[in-house]
Amino acid sequence: MSKSDTLIKINQLYKIFGDGQDNALELVKNGVGKEELLDKLNCVLGLNNINLNIKKAKIQVVMGLSGSGKSTLIRHLNRLIEPTSGEILVNDTDILKLNAKELVQFRQNNMSMVFQKFALFPHKTIIQNVGYGLAVQNIPKDEWIEKATKWINRVGLEGYETYYPGQLSGGMQQRVGLARALATDAEILLMDEAFSALDPLIRSEMQNILLDLQSELHKTIIFITHDLDEALKIGDRIAILRDGSMVQDSDPQEIIMNPADDYVSDFIKDINRARVIQAKSIMTHTKTKSSGPVVQENMVLEDILQIMSDDPSKPVTIENSKGNITGKIEMANLIEGMKRPKSQGTNITG
Repeated sequence: MSKSDTLIKINQLYKIFGDGQDNALELVKNGVGKEELLDKLNCVLGLNNINLNIKKAKIQVVMGLSGSGKSTLIRHLNRLIEPTSGEILVNDTDILKLNAKELVQFRQNNMSMVFQKFALFPHKTIIQNVGYGLAVQNIPKDEWIEKATKWINRVGLEGYETYYPGQLSGGMQQRVGLARALATDAEILLMDEAFSALDPLIRSEMQNILLDLQSELHKTIIFITHDLDEALKIGDRIAILRDGSMVQDSDPQEIIMNPADDYVSDFIKDINRARVIQAKSIMTHTKTKSSGPVVQENMVLEDILQIMSDDPSKPVTIENSKGNITGKIEMANLIEGMKRPKSQGTNITG
């Protein structure tokens, strides 16, 4: 990864909740884990030596079970939580060194946040909610109303400008939250379990809206979720946390095909591999055209199987977005791709 690709750099980030943090930090750096730290010092290990580079204009998913540290991590990026130790660089600026005034300006200009519980002002109209971040920057009223209206329309809420949040469904309220975050034109969008409170169909719709907007806006998005299907659908990269530590940070296909340990293997064991594994992950590399049909690298196994079912003996040729041949797939590749990674059955319920 080149330096210009990285917008956010998190280096050796630790967070310990409780008294005696200096002593606790020393113990953690010497290998004391979450449960032992709680027993010895009554301190909670929130984050343990997190190192993460987040690429510009990409969606970085951070996921894990409850208590893994994912929400703690995202709140460090805008300093809603202060770290015990470590460094956070945004465009090479160490945000931990910003004073109170600089931090306010940084939040207003660089980051917006979308919350799980919507966090809308119930006594303000939809247009007032969406334009709030602009109004507090003393932008002229006609200007922020124009911008807020644009984003209300963009998320499909045209005509609801004068409504109040309580008059809208949960899915519509989250559209308001998304519009509010986008209205400030911040480069970085923080989304903390943003769609978790929504019904499955509405959740899927919001995911599609986000991906559609991202294809146009190219924001740097840090998206927190506990749902693997959601992570695989929207993430350019996925970082998986366990007990405050990061166990794997890879692109989605790498996580499915090469889980870092038994914990990740258990995490992915129930996914529908046929619907998420892509041709590029199972193909045999070659530049020679095969006798069968030609498909794209990002086609999933389920669709390839349908194509090959007419004549399983003919390998499928794989090409990239530029039309260059990159590989082939035979029935044996499909069978191998459907095999789940072996796991030792690590217990991940704690």
